[in-house]
Amino acid sequence: MPGTDYYQILGVNRNAKSDEIKKAYRKLAMKYHPDHTKGDKQAEDKFKKISEAYAVLSDKEKRKQYDTFGSEGFQQRFSQEDIFRNFDFSDILREFGFGGANNFGGRGSGTRFSFGSGSPFGHQSNQRAQMKGSDLVYELSLTLAEVINGVTKTISFSHKGRAEKISVNIPKGMITGKKLRLAGKGEPSPYGGPPGDLFIQSKMISDPAFVVENHDLITHREVKLSEALLGTEISVPTPEGRQLSLKIPPGTRHGTKMRLGGHGIPKMRGGIKGDLFVQIHIALPKDLTSEQKNLIEKLADTGM
Repeated sequence: MPGTDYYQILGVNRNAKSDEIKKAYRKLAMKYHPDHTKGDKQAEDKFKKISEAYAVLSDKEKRKQYDTFGSEGFQQRFSQEDIFRNFDFSDILREFGFGGANNFGGRGSGTRFSFGSGSPFGHQSNQRAQMKGSDLVYELSLTLAEVINGVTKTISFSHKGRAEKISVNIPKGMITGKKLRLAGKGEPSPYGGPPGDLFIQSKMISDPAFVVENHDLITHREVKLSEALLGTEISVPTPEGRQLSLKIPPGTRHGTKMRLGGHGIPKMRGGIKGDLFVQIHIALPKDLTSEQKNLIEKLADTGM
């Protein structure tokens, strides 16, 4: 079920505890179980969906994988057999007052249906042999310069029980959370199927000069009070080492953000860059000279 939201199917939020998930499933199972719906095909389909959702969200590891990779990513990694593995619906349904997992008629109605190949309700044939190995995630620290310009990194990781080194080309724009997939570099399948994949996940190192917000950058520049009042022109450094000229208009307020378009971080696809924002800080003197104090007093007399 690509794009399926298991939380939405069960009507629980993403922070729901295990007992809340079980309670939600029990309520829905009572409503849509074939014993109660008497051959209603839509209800049967609904029961299949809520049962699959419960099989995933009631299992800590499967739920973690689902939350990490999202619905579509999870479906690519887990077959129906994987989802229902080590999950005994017979006990659960008996606990709720129904018959066993294969005979949903329970009390002699003889109603039967299949959840599809690979589930405990369908045929498992050679699904086990085709099961993919587990994926690995390698968190890679990158500097702002490396994210902007791209870089080649050599990483070390454990593969098939031994240490392995591999050279990885990191494209421009790989901000925190972005992933690269290296096919077949994950864990081997326990049943002789294809190995899992290795995902390189970026984590940007904090930069002393720039704050990163998605593909935009924010830097802070200080101006004098007189410059903010009268206007001025300042020099702004970019991450690439360039100096840009920025005009500060008269009357600029403390905290004002000014945009320099296209001087942020490039996107991985398309190469379009984010923006560079300059936040203005107005420096106020802690101590005034006698001359400065007299001038300020004269300004105050004018009503300023």
